[in-house]
Amino acid sequence: MVLSALPGVSERMAKKMTEHFGSEEAVVSTLESGDVGRLAEVEGLSVKRALSLARSYAGDAGQFLATKEAVRLHQQLMGHLQSFASCAASRERMSLLTPIAQPEQRREYVSAAMKLPNEWLLNQQQAWSSLTRLRDVNERYERVVVCNEPMDELKKYCRVLKPGENETWKDYTVFKTVTWVGKGAPMDAPDGWLVLSNTPESSLLVPERTIDWFNTNRKTLNTLCALMEEFNQGKFAQNLALSDLAESLGELSELPQALDALGDGSKIEEVERIKDNLWNEAKRLETEVNNEVEQAMNDAKMALSGAELLEALADGAGFQRKLKEATGHVIQEAMQRARDHLAAFLEPAGIRCPYELFTKTWPAKVDRQTIDGIDGTLESKLKAEQSEHLVTLARLLGPMKTRCEQAVQRMIECDQWLSVARWAHQDACVMPELVDHGIWLEEGRHILLGVTPDPVTYGLGNAAEKGDQQTLALLTGANSGGKTTLLECLAYASILAHMGLPVPAKKARIGKVDALHILAKAGGTQSAGALEQTLIELASVVSNEMPKLILADELEAITEPGAGARIIGGMLLAAASQPDTTMMLVTHLAPAILEATGRKDLRVDGIEARGLGEDLELVVDRTPRRNYLARSTPELILRRLERKTTGAIQNLFVSILANFESA
Repeated sequence: MVLSALPGVSERMAKKMTEHFGSEEAVVSTLESGDVGRLAEVEGLSVKRALSLARSYAGDAGQFLATKEAVRLHQQLMGHLQSFASCAASRERMSLLTPIAQPEQRREYVSAAMKLPNEWLLNQQQAWSSLTRLRDVNERYERVVVCNEPMDELKKYCRVLKPGENETWKDYTVFKTVTWVGKGAPMDAPDGWLVLSNTPESSLLVPERTIDWFNTNRKTLNTLCALMEEFNQGKFAQNLALSDLAESLGELSELPQALDALGDGSKIEEVERIKDNLWNEAKRLETEVNNEVEQAMNDAKMALSGAELLEALADGAGFQRKLKEATGHVIQEAMQRARDHLAAFLEPAGIRCPYELFTKTWPAKVDRQTIDGIDGTLESKLKAEQSEHLVTLARLLGPMKTRCEQAVQRMIECDQWLSVARWAHQDACVMPELVDHGIWLEEGRHILLGVTPDPVTYGLGNAAEKGDQQTLALLTGANSGGKTTLLECLAYASILAHMGLPVPAKKARIGKVDALHILAKAGGTQSAGALEQTLIELASVVSNEMPKLILADELEAITEPGAGARIIGGMLLAAASQPDTTMMLVTHLAPAILEATGRKDLRVDGIEARGLGEDLELVVDRTPRRNYLARSTPELILRRLERKTTGAIQNLFVSILANFESA
């Protein structure tokens, strides 16, 4: 794929993205994952633009949500749906769920997810709460990679050097940790060096980075391992929504054991412990030998005859020899026990204990050079163990990195379907039938009111029941009766259906359209310039032939009522001439609009308040009556105010009500 083919991506931006991620394939992978945060790291790419690019890649052409109000309602919907996600990564991924031209695959995945038991869905929400996107490691390491071939991708992580013509590996022994790639390598690698072939595994070039990647992402990888355990125990449902994830889990059977090895540096820790305690142990043994010999000598007795005593006085050196012969075995035995103790101390590190541990002087003293030699051997052993451990772990974990990335990405993708299913269970949603024209809901509900919604059955166009299949309808009736709520309910249903998601209704048929136009009520009479611009926008909407759904709320408010009715009448006639357009207009000027059109066959529906309840709230049947011009509610509002007030204010409302009764 050529990145510059994406809408809004210049060749310069495509180059920036490729350089940032290392390759075009890496950019595409990030777009597929929906990781907007990582995309926004590219210089010059804002979060908003990154989101737009990811949505374009996901199939959103950007024309369905044709007005700001449609965009606002979509954002409200997504905020509600995202609250059912397990983690922030899933919520971010769900931001890519916008209306698309071909929602069939989404419908399949969501339909499958909705068949999963709700208890299992809720358990997964809790179990996956620690799930995050996997993060790259951007540390810089002291390792030096020496290679005859360029390795530019490593330069931000370590030094990369190319040997000169007259240089050998010995010229690089000044560096502590080296990865030598290809020809010219030493036969016996110095401590801390790695020698690799001309075609090394990328994970071994800087093994510290490979291991740090797994340590950095340990929490999410543990979540993945817990899921794998469930998968291996046969508790993972056979379901289309989980099929891609199940495939990835099947390729990571060795991951739990590999992660256990990640924390197993026991041999290195043992060598470090022995090295750190070597001198303390040597001095302890020195003291122990001297104390043991002193105690043995205190208990020793030597019987001498008179002749032997005279001989000792005459020959002091001879006496010393005899004394040494009599006590030497005590010293030797104590020193041998000390050697045995030190040998046992060094055994876990695989280091042999030298025989000449003590000097030839008395009191007993450990030979400093001998202990220094052991310490040097331990240092070499430690470097070798660390290097071997690094290579072993990197070789074990490296090949799993790509598979882990794919599995976690699929977990996040899968969670968006599980999140939709959790929402569908809670709000009693159904997958709508997609049809060619119109919209119809049986017991549809507005789920964002903050209260338990009253279900409404309503429809327009071919999708509706017989008798209600007109393409245009005027919706009249009571203030606070639910006209705008019904408009938004229809809008939500259309948006959800075009996203490939279920809708909150008992049944639903939604006509596929290219655009949804939600025209909100104006804030008041507009200036001449503003009115002109509004009229141009309205004309462009109602006159084009694109299949569309128009939901308009009190458009007459753009100017004075008489002129507004004539303008809206003309707009309705233009919309009626477009066979692929379905339109509902909420209005208080239905009679004037009908008169302006000159047509008596336009459909007029009404939501009417029946009166006031005991709590003085309006009693309204939220389902519109077909072909019925409903009256508004000023009289009922006045009556409620008359009952709730006192004194002069109440008297004023009483007099106003009298005018209604005499009219």
